[in-house]
Amino acid sequence: MTDALPAILLSRLLDDAMDAVIIIDERCRIRYLNGAMQTLSGYAAGELLGEGLDGLLPDSLDARHGGYVRDYLIAQRASSVLGKVRTFAIRHRDGHTIPIEMKSVDLGVIAGKHYFGAFMLDVRAQRAMEEKNADLLALLERQALCDALTGLPNRRAFEAAAAQAQARIARNAAPLTLGVADIDHFKSINDQHGHAAGDAVLRAVAQALGDAGRLTDMAARLGGEEFGLLFPDASLEQALQIAERVRRAVAATVTTAPDGAPLHVTISIGLAPLAPGGSFDAALSEADKALYRAKHAGRDRVVAAPAPAQ
Repeated sequence: MTDALPAILLSRLLDDAMDAVIIIDERCRIRYLNGAMQTLSGYAAGELLGEGLDGLLPDSLDARHGGYVRDYLIAQRASSVLGKVRTFAIRHRDGHTIPIEMKSVDLGVIAGKHYFGAFMLDVRAQRAMEEKNADLLALLERQALCDALTGLPNRRAFEAAAAQAQARIARNAAPLTLGVADIDHFKSINDQHGHAAGDAVLRAVAQALGDAGRLTDMAARLGGEEFGLLFPDASLEQALQIAERVRRAVAATVTTAPDGAPLHVTISIGLAPLAPGGSFDAALSEADKALYRAKHAGRDRVVAAPAPAQ
C-alpha cells in the first residue's frame, strides 16, 4: 500500500519527476519545488522556498492570485480550476514568459496549514510545432490556389473569387464581368524556341495582365496559355475598356528567348457578364465563345458576348 511507503520515497520520486512540481501554502508561499520546476523557472530551490508565488506569475495575474486562493478557502466550495488541466504561463527568472499546461490540486490541511500543489508541463516545443504546422498548412493552402509557373491564382482560386464577387454584387447590385484571354500562336513559340521560351512568355504575359488591370481586378491562369480575368464593378462596356488596356500592355511586352531572340506576343480576349446567382460555368462558356470569335476575327482583339435577351 502507498500509505505504508516511507515518505522519503515519494519525495525522491517527485524530485526526479519529468513534470515540474510545486507546492504552496495557504498564504501562497512556495514550500517545495522539484528539479524540473527549478529548470523550468530558472531558479534554484533555495531562491524560492518561503518566497511568494507571485514572482513566478505573469504580470496580469500576480496581484490577483492570492485573492483567488483566499476566496476559495473562505467559500469552501468546489473550484472550477482545481483538478483540471488548463493552459497557463509562468515567468522565468530572466523575465520571459513560458507557456505551460498545468493541473492544480488541493492537498488539504496538514498540521493546521492548507496546501496546494501543481504539476506543470512545458509546452514551448508543442506550441512551436503547432505554429510550424499552421505555417506549413497556410503555405500548402496558398500553393493549392496558386499557379507555380506564373505566380498567378489558379482556376480554383479564380472560381472562388468569382463566387465571392457574385455574393457582393447580389447585395449592392453592381455589375461583374468575366474574361478569358488566350495567347495567340503560342504553340509556334514552343515549337520554334522551346518550352523554356514558352514558360518565359507565360510569365511575362501574367505580369502584364496583373499590372495593366485595376487593383480590384483579378487575373488567373486557367491552364496552358489560357488566363481568366475578373472585373468587379465593371459592366461589359467598362470591362471592354480595361481589357483593351490589358491587350495593349501584352502587345508591348518583349520577352527574350534563351537564344537571345526578342519575342513579341499578343492575346485575344473574350468577355461575358456574370449576373448575381448566375452560373459561373455558363458565363465562362459565353466568354469562351467570345474569345473564339476574337480568334477568328484576326486575333489580338477583345470581343464581348452579346447582351443577354431581356
